[in-house]
Amino acid sequence: MDKPKLRKIIKEQRKQLDTEKLSKVIRSKIHEHEAYKLSKHVMLYYPLKYEIDVLNLMSDCDKKRFYFPKVEGDSLLVCPMCDEFKLSNLKINEPCSNPVPPEILDLIIVPSLAVDAENYRLGYGGGFYDRFLKTVPGVKTITPIYSGLVFENLPHDDFDVKIQHVVTEI
Repeated sequence: MDKPKLRKIIKEQRKQLDTEKLSKVIRSKIHEHEAYKLSKHVMLYYPLKYEIDVLNLMSDCDKKRFYFPKVEGDSLLVCPMCDEFKLSNLKINEPCSNPVPPEILDLIIVPSLAVDAENYRLGYGGGFYDRFLKTVPGVKTITPIYSGLVFENLPHDDFDVKIQHVVTEI
């Protein structure tokens, strides 16, 4: 099955899940993950409807600094957490803060529609994260995902970047 068809099917499957309950469990597992514990500068994402909500990880704000992506052209910029977010052309909440160098990050929490046993992710189709992750090869990555959306293998291309750690509710 090709990526666009798979995206459509998975988006429908996610609508059947208890997002709030699963997000809480997955956030707890991320909080206990070694890569998260050791990080000081973490890039989160602002969740879309039916996506794992990672925002409550910011309760560690006394120990960590948080950042969010902002799309500019074909690139993702790294912007510090701020009080004001604006809805982008892609219908994603983006911070109104100014970007910082991506090398500041030690961990990126990467959104995904699905992942496979080799840690390839199926994203939303823009390639933003794959391009971005290639620019910060030393930064750890975690993708939070519902266990039912972990597949044996997914279609992937040469430009797709593997995620280092996958965190599910089980």
